[in-house]
Amino acid sequence: MREHAAKRPACASATELIGIYYHPASELGNFKKCSVADVPEPYRGLLAHTNHMTVTVESFYRDSVDVEVLRSSVDQEQYCREILLKTHSSALVVQHGIVRLNMRFLPELPRAEILQQKKPLGRVLIEHDVLRKIELFELLKIECGKELAKFFSVPLGSIAYGRTAILHCNNEPAIELLEIVRP
Repeated sequence: MREHAAKRPACASATELIGIYYHPASELGNFKKCSVADVPEPYRGLLAHTNHMTVTVESFYRDSVDVEVLRSSVDQEQYCREILLKTHSSALVVQHGIVRLNMRFLPELPRAEILQQKKPLGRVLIEHDVLRKIELFELLKIECGKELAKFFSVPLGSIAYGRTAILHCNNEPAIELLEIVRP
């Protein structure tokens, strides 16, 4: 593992995750940390928990979701991807996400399936019964920039909400997540 990555604290930074793909970050949106009390329903119920977003959005929209990987990169140490989750029946985009996964903390079979980019991350981990714990870090209020507005098919400046989290796999901080739900 890279020296700087090995010393990184176990927290998910929205700025760092956005910076993987967006320069400047405002192309995606303008992000502001907020408290649970500042997040209105239904966004609070969709974000302020320690469950997989795959399961949460499927329950909320009463439909399974499919993943569309917009872009990704992989090396021996980490795998990053930017994704959209879409409802299966209508292809409505219900979530945008950026993921950074530490490859050494995942067993070989789920790691290989994640790299195939055909299923949502949460579904792969659940199906392979990987011991996991989700640690919520930040809730975010987001003014949609041109890219996020395009993904969700909403007007520029629409307000969305999101979160950052760390997904611990087998008690190791394996996956950093930025997850934004549909406005």
